[in-house]
Amino acid sequence: MSAGAGTAATSLQVRQWRNAVVVAYAASGLAFASWVSRLPAIRDALDLTPGNIGILLLCMTLGSFASVSASGLVVLRLGSKRTIRTGSIMVGAGLLATGFGTTVLSSPVATAVGLAVIGLGTGSWNTASNVEGAAVERAVGRHIMPRLHGAFSLGTVAGAGLGAGAAAVSLPVFWHLAAAGAVVAVSVATAAARFRADITPAAGERAYVPDNFEDPVTGPIPVIAAGTAPGGAPLDNKRKIAQAWRDRRTLLLGVLVLGLALAEGAAGDWVALALADGHGQTDAAGAAGYGLFVTFMTIGRFAGTVVLDRFGRVPVMRWCAALAVVGLGVFVFATAPWLAYVGLAAWGLGASLGFPVGMSAAADDPAMAAARVSVVSTIGYAAFLCGPPLLGLLAEHVGILHSLLAVMVMLAVSFVLSPVARKAA
Repeated sequence: MSAGAGTAATSLQVRQWRNAVVVAYAASGLAFASWVSRLPAIRDALDLTPGNIGILLLCMTLGSFASVSASGLVVLRLGSKRTIRTGSIMVGAGLLATGFGTTVLSSPVATAVGLAVIGLGTGSWNTASNVEGAAVERAVGRHIMPRLHGAFSLGTVAGAGLGAGAAAVSLPVFWHLAAAGAVVAVSVATAAARFRADITPAAGERAYVPDNFEDPVTGPIPVIAAGTAPGGAPLDNKRKIAQAWRDRRTLLLGVLVLGLALAEGAAGDWVALALADGHGQTDAAGAAGYGLFVTFMTIGRFAGTVVLDRFGRVPVMRWCAALAVVGLGVFVFATAPWLAYVGLAAWGLGASLGFPVGMSAAADDPAMAAARVSVVSTIGYAAFLCGPPLLGLLAEHVGILHSLLAVMVMLAVSFVLSPVARKAA
């Protein structure tokens, strides 16, 4: 029986909850890598120029940014379980539409609409996943958020591998993305049955559970009805969002995440080109360099649980920002290609924990988790939205390699702001 039926949550239920959240993160990575890995095929099928591809990607990014900006209200209204389910279904439908627009209609407009739908589904889904992940992290009693984000990274690796295989056998984009969309929607909808963030008691706000509910960690806690504050007064979701945007710690957490997210996003956009144009490497070597970055970022995320449990958020955030600065500096000023790859490894490790720790810190207060996670996510997403074009403009004047030095400025800001990640009272 579930806790909603009046039974106490068992350690088995907590493990099932954790595993279900892992599925949600991995599926998100799989969905992302599935369409990204087929961009060359989409480009060829639609006969797109680099500028046209940029517009397609902008449609997806704008959809994500709009969705994550509204995600706090969405999660507060629907709960994290329904938001994740709805988002995964939207992403699955968007993958289907993208493939249909590419292969069947050969229409750039239809493909752009599909990518926009993917973006709209992804933004709220990711925010709700971070709310759910923070809740299961509290239940487990360990810093597992980095490993959840590591599951996303593994999902991207799997999606990229499947995409490469699909391209190798010339599988039409439609059939590939349709299959990926179905797997994503079905797996997440099934896993969501084990989610518990909406029914786990937390100070100030409760949902969908009877009296005498027993939390898996803290034991029996009095329950307040969903949508009410202590004393029975209605909660104003819009007021909670506005309060989160006025909260100094939340905004500083957003800037902290912004710097490390920019370091992560800049690698995805520019590392391969920087290796090719700045260090004289082949296109294949450039792609391998990005693979090295992602590999070490994934290693950092899975090691993050142990490191955070031992040393705490603030020292780890300082080390991450400092390591990212050193790695980026070595990459830019490397006098030999092998040294550039060493810099990439350090850069990847340094950038690995920014988003996971930022989400955990934003969700310290369960009653305000959805609002504050949405604010920090929105600020962090600005790095992915604004970073690539701004770095591109800068590269026109100083070259791709030296344009990356701008990222070091934001990493220095993240280093200074590391204390805001300290556990909130």
